[in-house]
Amino acid sequence: MLAVLLVFPTIVEVEKQDRSPAFSCLPLGCKPTYLARKLGDKRRRSRSVLNSEELAVLEREIVSCRRCPRLVAWREEVAREKRASFKDEVYWGRPVPGFGDPDAGVVVFGLAPAAHGANRTGRIFTGDRSGDFLFAALHRTGFANKPVSRSKGDGLRLSGLWISAAVRCAPPQNKPTPDERDACLPYAARELEVLDAKVVVCLGAFAWDAALRMLGKRPKPKFAHGAECEAGSFVLIGCYHPSQQNTFTGVLTPEMLDTVLSRARALSKVTREGDGLVR
Repeated sequence: MLAVLLVFPTIVEVEKQDRSPAFSCLPLGCKPTYLARKLGDKRRRSRSVLNSEELAVLEREIVSCRRCPRLVAWREEVAREKRASFKDEVYWGRPVPGFGDPDAGVVVFGLAPAAHGANRTGRIFTGDRSGDFLFAALHRTGFANKPVSRSKGDGLRLSGLWISAAVRCAPPQNKPTPDERDACLPYAARELEVLDAKVVVCLGAFAWDAALRMLGKRPKPKFAHGAECEAGSFVLIGCYHPSQQNTFTGVLTPEMLDTVLSRARALSKVTREGDGLVR
């Protein structure tokens, strides 16, 4: 008993000095929960800063992209002509970068910006009914501090989640070509390289197929709502897209989306256990 008591002052001392080898001081069988949390949080803060810097560089590249002539022409035409209800607004009219927590454990992967949604506001899934449905679910499941996303600078923050898309420009009729998809996917791949996320929620069959292509998964598992598959070090979860067609008809309900997001959170915790993080 005396030997055990003599060890704990050393742990406290090491904590004060913030030295990572503190685990060697612990008695056999003692779970270092507090210390793991402290050291894990310190690593996470440092990693988050680096991630933010790399993501900022990538964002500038995405926003300046003019690689696909058809998409450039369409996004700029929509931004000039506008919808009557938004005639007094200045449209973004450029590629839309990802958005969220640089320390995200989960990535929500969509199709492309909506012409009068993200192409108008400059934030992914913002300014249309699909985004309203998605962000309400993110708030219910603890990923967002607010249930709505209106525009940049509205105070919305995501925690533990990043939102991305296969294609970054609004496509005509919401249908990118295979070449446009392939030209844009490297941006999403680079996001995954920077982020520590290991769980990707794919909204719709297009996003599912694009993610599998990006991660080199062969043969490709069939898309289904709630489907799960491993692709390299990632876990993919299929989810119906929160389009008006799906949400108005009940193909996708709030409960269904909440279940997928909660499952993604649970899986992200499992995949990060080896990271020393205690959440």
